[in-house]
Amino acid sequence: MRTTLNIKDDLINKITELTGAKNRSQAVNEVLELYLKEKRLNNLLSLKGKLHLDGNLQKLREMELNEK
Repeated sequence: MRTTLNIKDDLINKITELTGAKNRSQAVNEVLELYLKEKRLNNLLSLKGKLHLDGNLQKLREMELNEK
């Protein structure tokens, strides 16, 4: 998808150089994907200690193995 963005030249040049991308589009895509991965990881980490699972973990693992 083509999109027009106003990005500072020095910023896009640094990103392109740091990523080793062949072009600006590849650099922007790589940085956006990295940003999404980091956000998703942070969202998962924020759940640490908030989820309470009742049940027998060993039994759940055995059930999962039996499904395969």
